[in-house]
Amino acid sequence: MTCTIEKILTDAKTLLERLKEHDTAAESLIDQSAVLRQRVAAMREAGAAWAEKGQGTVAERTDPSRLRPPVLLSQENTQIRDLQQENKELWISLEEHQDALELIMSKYRKQMLQLLQGRKGEDAEPVLKIHQANSLEIESQIDRICEMGEVMRKAVQVDDDQFFKVQEKLAQLELENKELRQLLSISKEAFEVGREDLPD
Repeated sequence: MTCTIEKILTDAKTLLERLKEHDTAAESLIDQSAVLRQRVAAMREAGAAWAEKGQGTVAERTDPSRLRPPVLLSQENTQIRDLQQENKELWISLEEHQDALELIMSKYRKQMLQLLQGRKGEDAEPVLKIHQANSLEIESQIDRICEMGEVMRKAVQVDDDQFFKVQEKLAQLELENKELRQLLSISKEAFEVGREDLPD
C-alpha cells in the first residue's frame, strides 16, 4: 500500500477541517457553560429570596409557584449532566484526532525521507522547504489541539464544580421545603384546635 504526498496532504486538510469543527464546538460549550453559570446564579438569588420570605402567610407558603426552584434545579442538573457527557465525548474525539495527527506526521516524515533518498542527485532544497513549511503548520495545529484540550479540561472542571454546587443547593432547598411543610402542618393543627375550643 503506497502513501503519496497528495494523500497525506488531503488527510491533513480533512483533519484540519475536523479540528476547526471541534474548535467551534469547544467555543460553543464555553458559551453554554457561561449561560448555565448565570442561570445558576439567578436560581441562587431566587432561592435566597424564597428563604427570606419564609415568614410569609400560610397562603404564600402553599403557593405552587413558591416550589419552583427545586424543579428548576432538577432541570439544570440534567443539563449539567448532558454537558459533562458532551465534554467527555469531545475530549475522547480530541485525543483520537491527536493520535491520527501523530500517525499522519510519522507517515509524512517517512515518505519525505524516502523521497529525499530517491533523489540524491537532484536538488532537494525545494522539497526541504515544503517539508519545513508543512511541519510548522502541523506543529501549530498540534499546539491548537493542546490548547483546546486544556480549555476543555477546564470546562469539565467548571462543570463538575457547578454540578456539585447545584446538588448542594438542591439538598438545602429540599430541606427548607420539608421544614416549611412541617411548620404549615403544625400551624394547621393549631388552627383546628383553636377552632374547636371556641364556643358555638
